[in-house]
Amino acid sequence: QVQLVESGGGSVQPGGSLAITCAAAGPTFGPLEMAWFRQTSRNEREFVSAIKWDGGWTHYSASVRGRFTISRDRAGRTVSLRMDYLKPEDTAVYFCAATRTAIETIEVSDDSEYEYWGQGTLVTVSS
Repeated sequence: QVQLVESGGGSVQPGGSLAITCAAAGPTFGPLEMAWFRQTSRNEREFVSAIKWDGGWTHYSASVRGRFTISRDRAGRTVSLRMDYLKPEDTAVYFCAATRTAIETIEVSDDSEYEYWGQGTLVTVSS
């Protein structure tokens, strides 16, 4: 069973930056496609960004494109999300998600496509 552990959440002022990281542990066979989702106080889970197992393809939601950057390490087991120019509406619990299904064959913004989930890390943007 793959386990995902997020870290790096916290509080930041509007316009500031923060980076969060997700480390995958467990069975290492096969690549993992990974993504970030977030859940706001309205309990709506929304897609943030996704990255192919080799880092060769990325995708962002319109609300974060140009401000957030997703990346992963060479081993493909750690994915990071660099968040710049943060806004109060970015406040949410950020969840890491992963799937063994090839990213080209899934709807990356659909949370039901991912079989592995972390427990989340809180990001608060407030003055």
